Amino acid sequence: MPAFRQVGEKQLPKPILFMVWSPKRDLIALANKAGELLLHRLANFQRVWSLALNDSTGKEITSLAWRPDGKILAFGVGDRKLVVLCDAEKAEVLHTFPVESPVTCLHWVHILEESSVLTSFYNSEDESNLFLPKLPTLPKSYSTTSKIFSEEKSDEIMNLLGEARLNVLVLGGSSGFVELYAYGMYRIASLSGVLGTCRSLSLSSDLRSLSVITEVTPTNQLPYISYVQLDTGLLSDCLAEVTRMARKFTHISTLLQYLRLSLTCMCEAWEDILTQMDLRLTKFVQEKNTSTQVQDEFLELLLWGKSSPELQALLMNQLTVKGLKKLGQSIESSYSSIQKLVISHLQSGSEALLYHLSEVRGMSLWKQKFQPLGLDSAAIEDAITAVGSFTLKANELLQVIDRSMKNFKAFFRWLYVAMLRMSEDHVPPELNKMTQKDISFVADFLSEHFSENEELFDRKGKYFNVERVGQYLKDEDEDLVSPPNTSGNQWLSFLQESSHLKDSPLLFPSYPQKSLHFVKRMMENAIELCLQKPAEIIGKSVKQAFSMDLYTVSQRSENSPRHFELPALWNDKNRSMHYVVFTMPEASPCQLYILRRSTDPNRCVPNGLVAIDLSSLLSSIDDSSDSPQYSCLDARFYDDETLMVVLREAGQEEAGGRVLAQLPLSSALSRAGEFTWDPALRLDQQSAAIPTHSLVLENQWRLLENMKAQHLAVNGIRKVACVLSSNLRHVRVFEMDVEDEEDEERVESQDVSAEQEQLEGAGPGAGAEPGAGPGAGSERPIEPGSSSDTL
Repeated sequence: MPAFRQVGEKQLPKPILFMVWSPKRDLIALANKAGELLLHRLANFQRVWSLALNDSTGKEITSLAWRPDGKILAFGVGDRKLVVLCDAEKAEVLHTFPVESPVTCLHWVHILEESSVLTSFYNSEDESNLFLPKLPTLPKSYSTTSKIFSEEKSDEIMNLLGEARLNVLVLGGSSGFVELYAYGMYRIASLSGVLGTCRSLSLSSDLRSLSVITEVTPTNQLPYISYVQLDTGLLSDCLAEVTRMARKFTHISTLLQYLRLSLTCMCEAWEDILTQMDLRLTKFVQEKNTSTQVQDEFLELLLWGKSSPELQALLMNQLTVKGLKKLGQSIESSYSSIQKLVISHLQSGSEALLYHLSEVRGMSLWKQKFQPLGLDSAAIEDAITAVGSFTLKANELLQVIDRSMKNFKAFFRWLYVAMLRMSEDHVPPELNKMTQKDISFVADFLSEHFSENEELFDRKGKYFNVERVGQYLKDEDEDLVSPPNTSGNQWLSFLQESSHLKDSPLLFPSYPQKSLHFVKRMMENAIELCLQKPAEIIGKSVKQAFSMDLYTVSQRSENSPRHFELPALWNDKNRSMHYVVFTMPEASPCQLYILRRSTDPNRCVPNGLVAIDLSSLLSSIDDSSDSPQYSCLDARFYDDETLMVVLREAGQEEAGGRVLAQLPLSSALSRAGEFTWDPALRLDQQSAAIPTHSLVLENQWRLLENMKAQHLAVNGIRKVACVLSSNLRHVRVFEMDVEDEEDEERVESQDVSAEQEQLEGAGPGAGAEPGAGPGAGSERPIEPGSSSDTL
């Protein structure tokens, strides 16, 4: 009886490019050629959700990886050069960041090293919650231009932080592009010196080294596959400091995302209807036949209660009483929403940002610990100053909103009464009262806001800027059209007259001529400079420790995605080893090769390269003398001791003859046999000298009938495997080690039956509790990782 049990099979409508099992649950993520991300459950291969990308976000998914806790999916979007972090629970995009090159491979790993310093840090990591209020939830955005990236909430965004234990997302792309992101958010290293396009990556869980598989294409030569091991010793030696710094910068990156979304919500709360007054007044100036100013027209209406025929036509025919009422309601609603967002979201986010940047500044002053990592106190000071300026600009916007709401309320009340009188309608008594102070207030408002501005017409196509809030929310580099009037501000006058305080570094600059968006970009740039230097310093410390050119690449089928091709990488956390499994079909089609390297680049590994003879391995399937010869199509590590392979019978390229098998590696890797490697030659040119071992395949195999199996994805923790056909549309899902579990259950049931018979024969007085049934006390919990432990 085969040890693998098929639990699902499906024909998919679109070709699959990537398939990766969740590290914690019985879920598998798929990406297809149409730009869809799919999540399926193990049972019957049931779809949980799908996320379809569009033209504005990019549709070419080029890589896929799970966060080690199984809560976040990362994928690369090649045509937009983006990396996207997606909530695995709700299929919502939480965060995106641009990269220099399309990402061809991703690897996300938990760092498992422990120390007393790290343990104390993990325990005290949430201290900020004692000093900072919880950030309020953002209202859902309704942008139609990029809906997939707009439906975000603050609680999901804050979940990007995950647990305090360090995890690292490694990106690889073309032209040797390799970057490391702590917690998937903060770039801690930008590497250089890697040749070719990255095909696969594996960062060791002890953070000592990084394994990279690249495809190098020399001029006028065939491309070849190369293995490179990079020494990341600085990250390992300064793990506690790296974790502290990365955690703080991840908080900062998350808060920046929160502020961006808050500002987006503010822009959506501001409506285009608020500019109608400006546009209609401009049209009135262009069409009127008199030489009088619009300001004079309104002042005449205010003082004498009379208006010119042109102004009366503007008010009664274009603006209308109903339109004026609607405009007043829109202004009050929009301004109130923006005001709430500034107070509850922008100010709270800015305070949290200042708190975390101040803590990073404290780290930078501990030069013995953090200077080797590139923390620059001067750059951090600049970032703190930029956040302070952003906070001042937000407060300035609050003052403008408050003043505008008072002005518009008084102005619209007066104008509403004047228009009712023009139309000879009844004026409510409560609106008919107007004191001299009210008249003076409206006159000041008219003189300040209703003067024609030729410069504004050249820039914006209108003469007026009665609405003053929208200019703060425009994402433009130009100065504000109507900056706040600070002539009577006693504090600013005092600063200008004080030679000591005028240029003091203790005071944040205010930038009165700039918009909120402009100051926000200044803040982002300052923080980005603050974040960049550690990535550059750590990246320069990473050196190449080992390199081996493996084999030339034959002509690739256009139907076969590069992601599914060997070599495959694995990190043995218990033995601190890197594994590389690959084949060399041109040199020896019936052999599978395993290269081992210690995660410590300075430690040598005996028997570092072995070959497994697949022809003798599979003779146990068929004991006849003419047993078939097999070659390996795909291979993935199931666990530290076992390799899962898809084998094809020789001469059966177009037919069936596919076998799914588990290969135990301990015997082959423990046998003696050294290989003397010549660095001047590729490995395929020396393949005959590689020690070759045979394995005995018992019952750990299954014939894949009616399927041209080609590719494989496995998860040894959950004991599952998914096989994909050569046309990339047909999948089969298996539970592994089923036979062993059934044997254990059979033994357990026999033990339970024996205990039950003893209890029934002895009666209640022989040790059984009174009233207990015959099966009492016989239930046993399901073993974690068994086939029943699916989510």
